[in-house]
Formats: sequence, C-alpha cells, structure tokens
Amino acid sequence: MTKLLNGPHLWIKRDDCTGIVFGGNKERKAEFVMADALRKKADVVITTGDVQYSNHARTTAAAARKSGLDVVLVLTGKKPKTYDGNLLIDYLLGADIRFVSKGKHEGNDTDPMEQVAKELKQKGHVPYIIPLGASYPVGAIAYINAMLELTTQAQNQNLKINCVVHAAGSGGTQAGIVLANKALASGTTVYGISAEPDCKWLKTKTVEIANDAARFLGEATVKSSDVTLVEKYSGEKYGALTQEATEAIKLVARTEGILLDPVYTGKAMAGLIDMIRHDHFTKDQNVVFIHTGGNLALFAQRQELTKPTHEK
Repeated sequence: MTKLLNGPHLWIKRDDCTGIVFGGNKERKAEFVMADALRKKADVVITTGDVQYSNHARTTAAAARKSGLDVVLVLTGKKPKTYDGNLLIDYLLGADIRFVSKGKHEGNDTDPMEQVAKELKQKGHVPYIIPLGASYPVGAIAYINAMLELTTQAQNQNLKINCVVHAAGSGGTQAGIVLANKALASGTTVYGISAEPDCKWLKTKTVEIANDAARFLGEATVKSSDVTLVEKYSGEKYGALTQEATEAIKLVARTEGILLDPVYTGKAMAGLIDMIRHDHFTKDQNVVFIHTGGNLALFAQRQELTKPTHEK
C-alpha cells in the first residue's frame, strides 16, 4: 500500500485478529467490561446496538458466554426474515435478542435496556447494563491499554509513530487512544474517521468518556481540541456503503490480502487513502491504521459490494 499510494510509511494494528468470534476492538473492551460485571455479581448483561452492524453486540454475547453470564441484546431495527453476519452469530451464541424500532440517537422516555433490567430484577436476576459500543469509562480503559501496547511495540522496532488513524463510531475507542496519547506525551496525531455524518455529538461524547476515564485513573483531562474527528467519508447515514469505501475494501484486499468492513474500517481506510492522495502526510511519516474489525458486515452487504464500480 505504501508503494502503491506513493505516500507515508503505512502500518496496520491488527485488532481484527483478537481471539473470540472474529475479533475486533470490542473484545479489548469486553475484557474490562466483563470483569466489572463479575465484580458486581451480575448474572446477566444487557447491551444495545444496530440489528446487523453491531460488532459490540456480537462480541458482548461471546464474552458473556465465556464468562458464564447470560446476555440480552436490545437491537435497533426490524427483525429480518433471515439472519446474517453479526446477527447470525448473536443467535448461535444463544443471546436473548429483543428488537426495537427507535434510532440509537432518538429520544426515549424510557431506555429499553432499563426496561429489560427492571424485568430481570423482578425475576431475581442481577443485570449489568453496558452502554452502546461499551463506550463508557470502563470500556475506554481498554484503548488506553491498547495505546500502551502499540507504543511498546513501536519502541521495540525503533519506530516513531507520527499519526494514528481509526474508525470512530460511539466514542469509546478514540477516548481511550486520545487520553493515553496525552498521558504519554507522545506527540502522535490521532484521527478518528467517523462512521456517520453527525460528528458534533460524537466529539462531545468522546471528550466526556475520556474525562470520566481520566478521573477514574487520575490522569490529565482531555479537551475538545484534543479530539480530531473527520466526518466527510461517512456517507449520507450510518451503515450506508459508499463507493469510496467499496474501492478501499477492494484495494486493501487485492494489495495486502487484508479484509476491511463496509461500515467502519472501509470508510476509515477510504479517508486515509484520500488524505494521502491530497498530501496530508509527508512521505517520511509513519502512519498506523488501527483495524478495529467488523468484517462480518461484508456478508450482510454482499449485493452492494458486488455491484460494478468505477475503481480508481
């Protein structure tokens, strides 16, 4: 890719290769989330996400099963006629799947996860609610840990990381990365490529999560200016496949033999490629792309991905 794009030195952090149910960034978060649930004596976890594209829901279900916990998934969207991708895995893991119609940023008088928790408590269970994407301080800590890991790996190779690029969806991953980057005073620039067009709420949420985690750990605070979000590569709405993402997926697959997904990493890579083509980086810089996983969504969008495109 570096040679093909005639750009900066490109590196990839393979968080898509973590251990359970097809990997991804959500498994890092689950390590800390499940520990907190067990510490609080929970016997069932509840979380939410998109009916098809929630890597978080799929990973939560697997981590809960591995931890001996039951799991309820409150998924946004209509129940499909056939189960595919993440939803198929949710089913195979034996999750209690509830479908709700409200959009994830629309107001609800009563949070459906709270309703489920109330129902479970009445039955004698101890539920533990995990926010969307595990994007809260406990989940963000995982990416503080990930940034420490990445920094150590780079130091072992005498590599100076100039920039980190990743897909941004619900704020937790970037919150952890930015907080760790500030605490380490590494001088690395972090770009979150948004998976949906509204970055205003996402930046506010990212800063909030980062500062909650900072207070938890006793670290420095994060300001809005510390968070760089790029929204121009998201497409018209969350989950909408763009031509640029399709081209990026094919380019990386055919150049490196690495698969990206159409909802998150494909769009983030499309952004990175476009930034390189517009000389956003110098050729001597080291740019690390964090592959946060999500490849099961490829199967859910097989028809769109196989349409002819005008590839660059």
